[in-house]
Amino acid sequence: MLVNRVGDLGLMLGICTAFLTFKTVDYATMFALTPAIIDKTLSFFGFELAAISVISFLLFWGVLGKSAQLGLHV
Repeated sequence: MLVNRVGDLGLMLGICTAFLTFKTVDYATMFALTPAIIDKTLSFFGFELAAISVISFLLFWGVLGKSAQLGLHV
């Protein structure tokens, strides 16, 4: 199903971005390290975006696709 694949992509990208930023996927460790990387940015197609915002958006995208809400349901 397309809806499920959209959620899988967002979740996968969010987890990979979190791992590249924090070097772990343990949420307790990520929450503890957040103040240390609050100013870190990621370059995406020439745009400088805050790493925390990118990770949050991608994980939220994954949740929306997996729960099939907000226009992604069929």
